[in-house]
Formats: sequence, structure tokens, C-alpha cells
Amino acid sequence: MKKRIYFQDFDPEGWPPISTLSPFFLAPAENPWSPGRRGNDEYSLDIEGMYGTDRLPESDQVRVCLTMIGTPDFGVFLHYSKWDGRTKQPRDCYSKGDMSRIREWLRTLQDDLRPIGLFIPYAQAWLAVKEFMERDGELPTSIEWVDGKDLPPNTFRFPGFFKPGPEPRVLRDEDINDRPPDDPDVFKAWRR
Repeated sequence: MKKRIYFQDFDPEGWPPISTLSPFFLAPAENPWSPGRRGNDEYSLDIEGMYGTDRLPESDQVRVCLTMIGTPDFGVFLHYSKWDGRTKQPRDCYSKGDMSRIREWLRTLQDDLRPIGLFIPYAQAWLAVKEFMERDGELPTSIEWVDGKDLPPNTFRFPGFFKPGPEPRVLRDEDINDRPPDDPDVFKAWRR
């Protein structure tokens, strides 16, 4: 199996000792994920070749990625993405937070919109990340997940265009226009 990590300054080849990641979850104020560090709030743990598929062509391997987005306001968004090359089936699961906030979005530092209802507290996220590492990429059972197929339509919104003025920290449907404005002057102002 091949393991990779994309997190802060860690060597991307292999996974570091589990204990080196815990401060980012258990003391996030002292170990910020981003604002002011590297302009990145999204990281991942990847594993390829699970279940002895490492010698098969890439499309036939079993690969898993655990994506983590951390924010001081809402905690951590976890996305467990698995490709099973043996059955040619994908699987997407998301950490289940306050689902009453599934129609509210936070703009990440990569300009993606992520549903606030899928963020969980840092300490909870740490349990899942730790278990993911200990069990070599298996879906953690220490938190509740929601299957991507069970999410409502438009859970993942295109960043789109916003009403003129400062963009709010939390976006709602009424803040997002899927088409650019008709007025070219307004469109130019939004692109600045």
C-alpha cells in the first residue's frame, strides 16, 4: 500500500506518527490550519492499493482519500472518498454535523462552498482521523457519516456570483446566483 499526506509541512510520502497530528485537532488555536499560515485550510490523507490491489493497474486498485477542511468557526468537514477498482464502484461519505444547517455554506480558502451542516467539532474529527490512520483507510466508525447519495440536491453549490457588497461569512441560497448579473458594470465590480 502507498500512503500520502497533504497537511502543513509534513513529508507527503507516507503518514507521520499519529501523535504528530493530534495537536491540530485537540489544540487548533495553538496549531492553526491556516489563516495566516499558508493560505490553505484543506488537507488529506490518501491510501492506494488497499486489500492487496497495489500491484494492479491504477483503475483496478482500491484507493481512499480522507479530505479535511478546518475552520475556527465551524470545526472540520470530513469527506471520505473511496474508489473500489475491483467492483468499479465509488463511495462518498461526509461527516454528519448539524443537518439543520445543510443549506448554509462556508467559502473555503480554495473558493469552494462547503455545507456547514457537514462540519463537526475538532475533537470529534480527530477521533475519525485517528481511526482512519489506525485502520489503514477503513471508514471510521467513531463518528456519524452521511452517504453522498442521501444528501439533498444542490448540497454542493458552485461558488457563483454574489450580491454586491461585502460577502457574508455564511452564505445561504439567497446570497448565491448561479448566473452572472445582466449588468456588465455590476459584473465587472464583482470580478475585482
